This record gives sequence, structure tokens and C-alpha cells, in this order.
Amino acid sequence: MAYASSVLAPRDLPRTQTPARSGLSLWQRLLTAMMETRRRQADREIAHYLASTGGKFTDETEREIERRFLLNPSRF
Repeated sequence: MAYASSVLAPRDLPRTQTPARSGLSLWQRLLTAMMETRRRQADREIAHYLASTGGKFTDETEREIERRFLLNPSRF
């Protein structure tokens, strides 16, 4: 009995692409989600503050926004 020499080598097999994972761990995804949530909350608060002051972005409103959001310790 003869053995067939026409067996496909692994390099000759068709390659299938597997979907790439994001590479982020559960901890990294959780931290990213928390940061994004805090950014959206800050954007809402800034928009509310601007609406309550007439909607004009002046030097005074910029200073007040910085005082409220950058100088205060984090609420988390």
C-alpha cells in the first residue's frame, strides 16, 4: 500500500480570518465606560450652566466652569 504524498501542508490550507478582539481587559473596559460617563455628565452640567447664564460663553463663564470642574476634587 502506498501513502499519498499529496497531503496539504498547513501553509497551503485556506486561511480564515477570525475577528480581532478589542484587546481590552474587563477592568480597562469598565474604567473607559466610567470615564465616558463622567465626561458626558460634565458636558450636560456645562450645557445647563451656559443655558442658565444666557448661553454666552464669555471669559467670566469660562473661569466659572474651570472653577467648578477643574479645581474641585472628583465626585467619584
